[in-house]
Amino acid sequence: MRKTALITGITGQDGSYLAEFLLEKGYCVHGIIRRSSSFNTARIDHIFDKVNLHYGDLVDSSNLASIMAKVKPDEVYNLAAQSHVKVSFEEPEYTAQADGVGTLRLLEAIRTVGLEKTTRFYQASTSELYGMVQEVPQKETTPFYPRSPYAVAKLYAYWIVVNYREAYEMFAVNGILFNHESPRRGGTFVTKKVTANVAQVMAGTRDRILLGNLDSKRDWGHAKDYVRMMWMMLQVEKPDDFVVATNKQYSVRDLVTLCFEMVGRPVIWRGTGLEEEGVDEKSGQVLVQVSPKYFRPTEVETLLGDPKKASEKLGWPLGRLRVECLGFRVRV
Repeated sequence: MRKTALITGITGQDGSYLAEFLLEKGYCVHGIIRRSSSFNTARIDHIFDKVNLHYGDLVDSSNLASIMAKVKPDEVYNLAAQSHVKVSFEEPEYTAQADGVGTLRLLEAIRTVGLEKTTRFYQASTSELYGMVQEVPQKETTPFYPRSPYAVAKLYAYWIVVNYREAYEMFAVNGILFNHESPRRGGTFVTKKVTANVAQVMAGTRDRILLGNLDSKRDWGHAKDYVRMMWMMLQVEKPDDFVVATNKQYSVRDLVTLCFEMVGRPVIWRGTGLEEEGVDEKSGQVLVQVSPKYFRPTEVETLLGDPKKASEKLGWPLGRLRVECLGFRVRV
């Protein structure tokens, strides 16, 4: 029998890739989108006629229950969120409502309409939970220490999923996904910002790039591979939580260096802190500068995931992904 999936955040980077993946698997795919004055469906325009869309919002519990009763999904993937860490400091209450309590509303919607024994639930958790890291690398048993309203909201979501799994025997899981990128990444995220700005520098429409913490280190993978792991987590016999990562780490400085190398304009670095600059190796032109505007009130300096559990239980291809997956987005 054909399975039915419901995706919140279907118009986002992960949601669009997941929708494609599930359609290829033969699923009937439904998605929840927020009503706005203009369409923001660009990432799913190519499959628009193959998915069923419903207007909804994670802050509206009655609406979610209505959608759940209508769709009766076999699988729910909760990918919707206010996902920008820096923005969460400016909109902490909305972030808490959407990212934290919104997860509770979805779980309650499943329970309210009597689907708790048949519907499997995936929660998009995040490596930002580790924040001020307590051990390196981070795995499923590493203590959490969130450092932003976004991460704190996601911490509530993580534990409410665990609670509903234990209290109501729901098949509900957390995927603790480390950073993952693609050409569909939003323009305000550092990877997309760097690649787009490097292209603008090469085109002559921008003279330099302004960035925040160049020392910030992340474990970067590709979104297309990570959505497959979301699906895998809902196919196992017993619900469990998994870290999905590459176990390889790069700094923002490494990312910038790589992107300029890929367009044949290598940079060298000079200075430290706010005075650090990335300089064209040949001409001496300043191409990168640090701006305090882009620092967060509380920084997360390093994230490095240990995906051993996912590798052993789900078949995750440990170490296969490389930061080079970001480079193809530098378009000149």
